[in-house]
Amino acid sequence: MAVSIGLPAHVTVARSVVINAPESALFPYLNDLHNFKDWSPWKKRDPDLDIAYSGNEKGKGAAIAWTSQKKSVGTGSMEITESEPNRRIGMDVNLNGLEGTSAFELAPAGSGSKLTWNFGFETGSSPLKRWKGLMLDGLVGTEYRAALDTVKEKIETERRPTVPTASIPVPGMMVPGTPGMAPMPGAELVPGAAAVPGAAMAPGTTVPMTVPPAGVQQAVPGAAQPAAGTPQAAQPEPQEVEPAPAPAAKPKKRQRRRTGQR
Repeated sequence: MAVSIGLPAHVTVARSVVINAPESALFPYLNDLHNFKDWSPWKKRDPDLDIAYSGNEKGKGAAIAWTSQKKSVGTGSMEITESEPNRRIGMDVNLNGLEGTSAFELAPAGSGSKLTWNFGFETGSSPLKRWKGLMLDGLVGTEYRAALDTVKEKIETERRPTVPTASIPVPGMMVPGTPGMAPMPGAELVPGAAAVPGAAMAPGTTVPMTVPPAGVQQAVPGAAQPAAGTPQAAQPEPQEVEPAPAPAAKPKKRQRRRTGQR
């Protein structure tokens, strides 16, 4: 008791972290206690943590209470008592019967923001509470540190720009329009697939030939095509040509048989 008289009557625990995001991105997230389950160190230690919400949806008047079957987590509650946009969120807190005040404080830090979570505890004249205040930094500080690291990771991950994945050509793959790209040896087109103009063809590549139906004029690449709706000139009908008569066979000369008589 004599030693406790010399201990401080008010104890404050604070932990800070610098986050690569503006205050305007952090404040709405922390001002909504429905996000408590995402960053709460007690939820991480007990996935079955029972959470109840009450009061306003967010901001001043919003409240939350939690209960755990694990003794290391226990019970707790928080209620927002003040909400100053992009600067401060004040709360009344009860951690396993340890009542105090807490706050999220935001401040610019370079290109990002500095987030500080503090907890204040009034020990009064009670020797027991003063001894609790002496151990407060080790007990609450560890929990606050874990929560701030989780908030930092989540906010920065959500704000990280996505880089489009560039397609890297595989050696031997034919890329239309890419000079110097060697085709895959022995590659064949799928039956019915059209060849890409200008694409290099591998030796032995087969291209299916499509014969147009009778009476249908096949388009020639590069030739001007008639506009839609323009009547096409009638094609002359093929005329039948009579075959030339075959030459008559020459008559055979009859040879006289020579005899011994004159």
